[in-house]
Amino acid sequence: MNSPSMIEGSYVEDTGRNASRPWFEVGRNCWRVEHADRMSVLIDGVQYFSALREALRRARHSVLIVGWDIDSQMRLVPQGAEDGLPDPLAPFLQALLRRNRHLHVHVLSWDYTVLFALDREWMPERKQEWNGHRRLHFRLDGDLPLGGSHHQKLVVIDDKLAFVGGLDLTHDRWDDADHACDNPLRRNAPGGDIYQPFHDVQCMFDGDAARAIGDLARERWHRATGLHLHAPPFKDDGDRWPSSVTPDFLKADLAISRTEPEMEDRRGVQEIRALYADVIARARRSLYFENQYFTSTLVAQSLTQRLAEAEGPEVLVVSRRNESGWLEARTMGVQRARQHTHMKAADLHGRYRMMCPDGPGLDQHCINVHSKVVVADDEFLSIGSANLNNRSMVLDTECNIALVANGDAAVRKAIAHVRARLLGEHLGCAPTKVEAAIASSPSLIGAVDSLRRPGRTLGVLDPALSPEDDELVPILSALDPEQIVPPDQLLASMLPQKARRSIRGKIAVFAGIALVLAALAAIWHWTPLSHYMNPEELAAFADRFRDMPIAPLLVIAGYVIATFLIVPHSVLVAATGIVFGPILGVIYAMSGTLASALTTYAIGRYAGRDFLRRLAGPKLARFSQHIAKRGVLSVALMRQIPLGPFALVNILCGASHIRLRDFALGTLIGLMPGAIVNVLFVHQFANAIRHPDGSTFLVLGGIAIVIVAIALLAQRFLRRQASVRLEPQESA
Repeated sequence: MNSPSMIEGSYVEDTGRNASRPWFEVGRNCWRVEHADRMSVLIDGVQYFSALREALRRARHSVLIVGWDIDSQMRLVPQGAEDGLPDPLAPFLQALLRRNRHLHVHVLSWDYTVLFALDREWMPERKQEWNGHRRLHFRLDGDLPLGGSHHQKLVVIDDKLAFVGGLDLTHDRWDDADHACDNPLRRNAPGGDIYQPFHDVQCMFDGDAARAIGDLARERWHRATGLHLHAPPFKDDGDRWPSSVTPDFLKADLAISRTEPEMEDRRGVQEIRALYADVIARARRSLYFENQYFTSTLVAQSLTQRLAEAEGPEVLVVSRRNESGWLEARTMGVQRARQHTHMKAADLHGRYRMMCPDGPGLDQHCINVHSKVVVADDEFLSIGSANLNNRSMVLDTECNIALVANGDAAVRKAIAHVRARLLGEHLGCAPTKVEAAIASSPSLIGAVDSLRRPGRTLGVLDPALSPEDDELVPILSALDPEQIVPPDQLLASMLPQKARRSIRGKIAVFAGIALVLAALAAIWHWTPLSHYMNPEELAAFADRFRDMPIAPLLVIAGYVIATFLIVPHSVLVAATGIVFGPILGVIYAMSGTLASALTTYAIGRYAGRDFLRRLAGPKLARFSQHIAKRGVLSVALMRQIPLGPFALVNILCGASHIRLRDFALGTLIGLMPGAIVNVLFVHQFANAIRHPDGSTFLVLGGIAIVIVAIALLAQRFLRRQASVRLEPQESA
């Protein structure tokens, strides 16, 4: 380990901005600077996972795996490794242990929150895959403040070879450079669904830098378990470097930068935050970012200052088109749109561009750009786990690897080639073409524009911030905080002293309800219940009791129960129309819908009204009061906007200022057109199947056209009325 506080020799080549300062300062923007004989940049899972499997087969003493998520059944080589060892990760590791009695494997995964329960292995510490060998040690790490996550992605083999980057050893991560929408290898299990195209980057290196990552992983293990791991013996017992990988860099000094949250017993570490600020300040010609998120206040403000300069650098950000799910879209997505808007306003000289991978079929299946890469000029390269969001700077654990050229022409060329490989993959052309375009153009953005062609390419990304989302989404201090707030201080800031005792009981009730909902959702996810809840199965079941006197009550009760099971509302309405016909179908569907809506509204009103309102902040509280003035219209309009799961929207309405009468009427008005469309269409469709003649299909088409047109006109009327009535309030 280097002991001086500043690493001499790490200076930029040219004079100018901050040229007298070193790039890396131990204790401020990095933890250690260590030497690596070789380093390679592995783009996408196809390169990383195959190199990792080859390296793991060479392990002699120790394997350390640290991740945000680690799945025992993920396959490093989905087409089959054909090396005589099992394909799934945990059985593969067990096989390595059986053939080498000196080897120990330690696996440390984040002890995730309940929010991720449906996306993780169930009770991994109890799985036989992780407990099938006494030298395979699996643990969960929950040593974090409230709301934090362990986000580092590290693998260390014998302290001689290390992997650091954005790729976890879990499902939905493998992909190749083509990112084809229909790649059959992109499945988590044979016969499973093809998941979304996925792009990410990992780096691999050896030498003292690899041993330093071993120290970092062992420290994490000690904090999580209280047990100390000894470093493996340093022996000249062969090379761990995969023979299939050619190094991109030789004899490089690598800076290791971290984020670690502040805890009661230790200070926080914000080296990555400082390094990002330094890099943005020092760049002269261009800054190239690849990142999953773009919500960091520090990064946005730093870039905004550089864009305002007459001779500042260009800024090219490559990210994914869409966020994952409604929650991310209305939190991280909204914040990205806000930062993007600020950046565009500051870009007086036309030097900023946000782009996303585009191409045939990618409108519905966008490439999930999950990488965390920074390239400044041809001088600086960083690869790691840290996103460009606030929590990666203060709240989550992160690890990035960085290097600088220091005037070395070979290193500068290698850094430029890494950027060319990334851009070439996105643009669908060879890296040599990218390098030629950049060499012939004074502008990085201009070079990219010259290479854009129909087909696989980079499209311009211009995330817009709708007034509805801007008002409905609270400030992101809870999901993407700029600083850690202790739980007692958070509660104190939300509630006055006299309300804290009474609210604790409601918090407990609300937490209990959340756990029940999570359990019901798990039942829906992991049992055959979802199969039996499709329209056909529901119709077959309903045929047996629809003539019973209590059939309407059973249907209404079924709607209420299905809402807690997160059954799609449209599926319930469709099944009701198939079974009961167009008239009773609409009546029963709206009765069940209203009953389930009122039930979940009551939960929000009783269990969490004050708590949720204060948690959301004054902005949402003011908006809640505002929409309550136009209660019926506001609820009807919200029913036209997919804000989230039906039950959750109802609970939030119950926790708002919306009155029960307005909620009920608004729900009926907002959902009635859709219910009529759904019921009439599926009923006529069933008739068309039973009696397939031309006239039946003509009637079906006519009904669809007329009712959809009516629904669209109703939506347009609601939106126009909302904008007209809300405008005076907004201007005031």
